[in-house]
Amino acid sequence: MFRAEVTAQAFTADRDEPIVAVITVGPGSAHAEELAASLGATAQTRRTMLAPGDTADLTALGAVDGIIIGGGVTPDYLAALLPIAGEIRRQVSAGVPYLGFSAGAMIAAERALIGGWRIGGVEVAPEDVAEGLDEITLAQGLGLLDVTVDVHAAQSGSLSRLIAATEAGLVDGGLAIDENTVLVIGEGALRVLGAGSVWKVSQADGGVLVSTIGA
Repeated sequence: MFRAEVTAQAFTADRDEPIVAVITVGPGSAHAEELAASLGATAQTRRTMLAPGDTADLTALGAVDGIIIGGGVTPDYLAALLPIAGEIRRQVSAGVPYLGFSAGAMIAAERALIGGWRIGGVEVAPEDVAEGLDEITLAQGLGLLDVTVDVHAAQSGSLSRLIAATEAGLVDGGLAIDENTVLVIGEGALRVLGAGSVWKVSQADGGVLVSTIGA
């Protein structure tokens, strides 16, 4: 689906071959190469590989037909991409498709959950999902979505983090995405593709309501 959208965007821009920006934050180039390879021979890629502490600049997004943001340490991704968040929003509003993997999905929200495993010192999720943070931490995200997103929901136990954050009033609710699962947001209803589910968490009288959106 992403490849089809990228191809359509390139046609609109009068380009013979789509160009996709691939941005990763972390050591080495293997993750960026893997993401680029997932597109096959259908597009050129413009790869920006940043080390933790680096920040992206606008050259990473010049004249592209799609944007892929990889996975890794979520706070590092947010810090790297906030300087170009306005340009990402502008391009997505103009029709450029955005594909976020793991951290790339979490930071897409207006109010991004970027890590943590405790609330008030009480454990609410496995420490493995903490991202180097102790208390559950929310921050200004890229602003592409008006709902908070968590990832690796069923596999890592992060679903309980979103439930606890909602019950504590840190967020109004959100969506937690399983591994090997894609949440498609565009015109019309939300769609889920892949092997797992997207868990919808919302506030309810006396507690929290959890439901699933299946593929």
